Amino acid sequence: MDETEIEFDDELSGRIIQCFLRVHHKLGGGLKEQIYQNALLVDFKRLGISYECEKYVDVIYEGINVGTQRLDLVVENKVIVELKVVEQLHKSHYGQLRSYLRAANLELGLLVNFAHEKVDFRRVDVPKRNHGR
Repeated sequence: MDETEIEFDDELSGRIIQCFLRVHHKLGGGLKEQIYQNALLVDFKRLGISYECEKYVDVIYEGINVGTQRLDLVVENKVIVELKVVEQLHKSHYGQLRSYLRAANLELGLLVNFAHEKVDFRRVDVPKRNHGR
């Protein structure tokens, strides 16, 4: 199956992933994260996809704000996109995205690595619940 023919289980994540593929196809791998983020924003605007960049969310413990987390991108107030340009995705990257999802009380995250010849993206799900709020 060709990269442009990949099927997705929901429309929004599919549209986001198509943007990953397009940006990587045009720019290649190994640039700075900020460059890929800027290029994704161009595509999101073109497609009418709403987003927030570098959104800060509070981390609540026992009803008390104990800190903040900075999220790379939040798309349509539904999906966190975590951008990486690393040799390999590690368990810590998945854990980081899961902690962001819990802090933002969202269920779906997309972890994307633009470091190589082929873009690598992974879906990360966390059941939505009241996370210490």
